[in-house]
Amino acid sequence: MSWQQSIEQTVTGMGFDLVDLERSAGGLLRVTIDWPWVGADGAPERSITVEDCERVTRQLQLLLEVEAVDYKRLEVGSPGIDRPLRHAADFERFIGSVIDVTLKQPIGAAAAQGGVAVAASRKKFRGTLERAAAPEAVAEGAPTTAASHWQIVWRDEPVRKPGQPVSKKAQPAPLQVLGFALDELREARLAPIVNFKGRSASAPAAPSAAQGGNQIAKAD
Repeated sequence: MSWQQSIEQTVTGMGFDLVDLERSAGGLLRVTIDWPWVGADGAPERSITVEDCERVTRQLQLLLEVEAVDYKRLEVGSPGIDRPLRHAADFERFIGSVIDVTLKQPIGAAAAQGGVAVAASRKKFRGTLERAAAPEAVAEGAPTTAASHWQIVWRDEPVRKPGQPVSKKAQPAPLQVLGFALDELREARLAPIVNFKGRSASAPAAPSAAQGGNQIAKAD
């Protein structure tokens, strides 16, 4: 078992999820944890606290010493508003949220068709996460890739100057859909959208476990 697997086993054994594990060239070992999610009716009742991070830090310090892992600083924290999505359970958890995805390969000319301008070289997209719809359920004229388990939906609204009025006759930008499988992604994260006016339909808020902001415990 690798030391990375040992960290995950320790974190999950303490009742948490391992969200992310990063090791920088400068010797920083960053561990991101969260409470497990067990479905829409069983979401965590509270966010990760500093005390949770400190408890995991103490346990990992002992583990890393036993594993003889060379590091200079250990940082255990909670997910921020740009929480990474790595596993199928993460995508299930955040259905309806706005996410940023980066494809491993460009969308390609075949997928960039359908009457809406989408650059064939485009890799990065932002949209609302949904389960993939059947091809016949996709809005007419909305370009989409082959059927996949997941999709994001968005509208590329034109950029307007500050204060520029919107004509009442202006038509909304066409709906666009990108279907994808998890193995096609280089990276996926919650979009770091801060809505000071509360939740809105256009930018759904992430569940409470990701809203609490970063809680971090550090150890040298």
